[in-house]
Amino acid sequence: MRVVLADDERMVRTALRVILEAEPDLTVVGEAETGADALSVVRELRPDVVLMDVRMPQTDGIRATEQILATMSGPPRIVVVTTFENDSYVYEALRAGASGFLLKRAAADELIQAVRLVVRGDSLLFPASVRELAAGQGRGQRAASPPPWAARLTGREAAALRLMASGLTNAEIAERLEIGAATAKSHVAAVLAKTGARDRTQAVIAAYESGFIRPGRETAG
Repeated sequence: MRVVLADDERMVRTALRVILEAEPDLTVVGEAETGADALSVVRELRPDVVLMDVRMPQTDGIRATEQILATMSGPPRIVVVTTFENDSYVYEALRAGASGFLLKRAAADELIQAVRLVVRGDSLLFPASVRELAAGQGRGQRAASPPPWAARLTGREAAALRLMASGLTNAEIAERLEIGAATAKSHVAAVLAKTGARDRTQAVIAAYESGFIRPGRETAG
């Protein structure tokens, strides 16, 4: 798995590189100090994953994420790396298309797991603070009709979406719903198609913003 590191602090990039390259299946292929540099490096090297700092000079991580996803075919997964989980920048980066975020104080194994998860197409767990930010976007719409895509979801697909919001993998969704792994994967694919989301994270964002899922009610019974 090829990784690019985008952070304006050299020490942070060095620490991330040491952690990742200790793993036989992970290779850091490039680094960038600004969002503008990240766009250039990612276009040239075409990594599988970008670890993107949110606050960088010239072009921040949000704009860099938007530009990478808008201008590249088959773009990489982007994981936002930040100091504070309740930073509104984190939520804006997720809305811009990032596949998840990671705190800079995260343990080494959490970093490694995050990279592997997003490469597989799984989403990272949404902390309560981010769920509240997402839900807050839709509070004014809850008296209105549900989003058009909600009526197109089957009962099992709706349950899968709620479990996706809790950060469950396809295998865990299959176990929770007592279905086969292939069926769970099919439900997740159907959710992405019907919500018009490019990945699991964007589907979860849409579910919270529309009021389809509310904080504290996202798990399926």
